[in-house]
Amino acid sequence: MRSRQYEGIEAGRRRPAKREVPEVAVERGLVVEDSEGRFCGAVVGYEKGAVTLEDRHGKRRVFPLAPAAFLLEGRSVTLIPPAPAAPAGPGRTASGSVAAPASERGRAKVARASRIYVEGKHDAELVEKIWGDDLRDVGVVVEYLEGIDDLPAIVKGFSPAPGRRLGVLVDHLVTGSKETRIAASVRSPDVLIVGHPFIDIWAAVRPAVVGIAAWPDVPRGQPWKEGVLRAIGWPPEVPAAWQRILRSVSSYADLEPELLGRVEELIDFVTMPGSA
Repeated sequence: MRSRQYEGIEAGRRRPAKREVPEVAVERGLVVEDSEGRFCGAVVGYEKGAVTLEDRHGKRRVFPLAPAAFLLEGRSVTLIPPAPAAPAGPGRTASGSVAAPASERGRAKVARASRIYVEGKHDAELVEKIWGDDLRDVGVVVEYLEGIDDLPAIVKGFSPAPGRRLGVLVDHLVTGSKETRIAASVRSPDVLIVGHPFIDIWAAVRPAVVGIAAWPDVPRGQPWKEGVLRAIGWPPEVPAAWQRILRSVSSYADLEPELLGRVEELIDFVTMPGSA
């Protein structure tokens, strides 16, 4: 009798509901922590059921995608493989443009007389990574100036004309800046100078892509890149930091709209009918 009563009590007890752990698809730049709280970093790679995280010091570790193995904003999650790429449709370049047919890719093209100038090497490398396929398809060469202090003389030496247009991308083109004053001194219907508001091209990369919440403010009078590296805790080597940033960028979606629109505007300007 006692046994029956005991069994009845056990059967009547309400078992606590099993808490469901949400599933989150692996995405480059997603910042997570392992479930034991020993390593926190941004997703920089995925392969064969394992994810690679990189912390703010550049250290990397590989973790298997086990159930409830990670914390996202302090809550337990299960990372799952990224969604497969959408099939069908024409191929796309990193800029989102429709890629040229495979039969035409790599075919040599005569470079246009028209050019696009950017301020520095980092700017040129970023433009090449995202718009390189598009620019090669239309025969446009990108060159860098190492600053724009001598821009009026450089433009004069280029000798712009209707069939020889020049587009210039300027960093920190905001009201009252030195860059804005220099740009205003150049006047030619065959020259288009546009700019983005960021003090450096680094900041045109979305922060989450490199695993940070925001690009830090650096006090005036301090070198910006070095100040950024100190603030986010990266090693103080600027070239290595830039390569790390550049590796994190894979498509136009990784860049801020303020840069995307300006580069597209320059490409349209130097390739419009009548330009060579």
